[in-house]
Amino acid sequence: MARQFNIGMIGYSFMGKAHSNGFRQLPAAFPEIGVEPVMKVICGRTESAVKEAAKTFGWEEYSTDWEEVVARDDIDVIDICTPGNEHLRMAIAALEAGKHVICEKPLANNLKEAREILKVAKKVRKKTMVAFNYRRVPAVALAKQLIAEGRIGRIFHWRAMYLQDWIIDPDFPLVWRLQKELAGSGPHGDLNAHIIDLALHLVGDIDSVVGADATFIQKRPVADAIDSALGARGGKGAKMGNVTVDDATMFLARFKNGALGTFECTRFAAGRRNFNRFEINGSKGSLTFNLEKMNELQFYSREDEGHIQGFREIIVNEGDHPYMAAWWPPGHIIGWEHTFTHEFRDFFEAIVKNRKASPDFAEGTKVQAVLESVSDSAKSGRWRKVPRV
Repeated sequence: MARQFNIGMIGYSFMGKAHSNGFRQLPAAFPEIGVEPVMKVICGRTESAVKEAAKTFGWEEYSTDWEEVVARDDIDVIDICTPGNEHLRMAIAALEAGKHVICEKPLANNLKEAREILKVAKKVRKKTMVAFNYRRVPAVALAKQLIAEGRIGRIFHWRAMYLQDWIIDPDFPLVWRLQKELAGSGPHGDLNAHIIDLALHLVGDIDSVVGADATFIQKRPVADAIDSALGARGGKGAKMGNVTVDDATMFLARFKNGALGTFECTRFAAGRRNFNRFEINGSKGSLTFNLEKMNELQFYSREDEGHIQGFREIIVNEGDHPYMAAWWPPGHIIGWEHTFTHEFRDFFEAIVKNRKASPDFAEGTKVQAVLESVSDSAKSGRWRKVPRV
């Protein structure tokens, strides 16, 4: 009989929808884990909206009081899907209440807050996970496997970019993601956080960074509504407000193992809706991945015979590829939403088998340290050492 875990989720918009779908899919996709997440209660500030979300996504109950949800004795796991300014209070309260905690990325809005959360996590020893779902793309997991097998040898280069274009229009409203007090940063914390986590996961720890950022549109109409697809409206004649985050951030990195890295994120790349791409070059070969073709991994091996050398396209949908045995016959691809099911599979397996969940809050704090070092560098124009966590 499957072991049940009652879930309390705080937040019901974009990530709330994605996480809800992941919880629903888990028991059928990975029955061998022996876990049944019970979607017990979803929480949000606006009663009419969270009530509708509970009905739409399949939650048993809804609430407008996150502190009440966290304190409930019948809740085993708290899933935080709110803007970053809420993570500190919610994560600490959940940990101190004895819950396992999943938190959307980045872990906090600054390094000080991340360290405060981590301090409590170390003390209570509950399972924690920062929701960096791109680790759970099967092609990325296969890249990790090939690196561990020594297929590309010593790593020399990491280059990554995460590009979007949804705020190029100067009339696009001042949503919460464009306000530092709520989001902490712009695409730097939203998009660079993802490719920093992937770099730490696939290449290793980062030693030092130097960065530059820019805010291209300084004022925008104040939003009066936003939906789960990140769309918003400002209303006719809306007043203007200041954009207080970056619109684009780029940086160079030196890894502790000697590799060099480049990182670029922006929301001003026309035509790029969600372009998350990396390339890794090593002494024996290279790997490259593009989220827009997420079932594919490009692999080049210098150990192939010269007349057949070249990048090969691996379609990652065989049963022995990471996570793929849970889904469809070979040739039947999966999608973005499946990464959340894979994420929760690994999280609950860590609980059941008392293993480390990854990336946990310590790894999330490492990402935060890199993010903050880049921001400091962009202000000073100098290289910055990434502080130890």
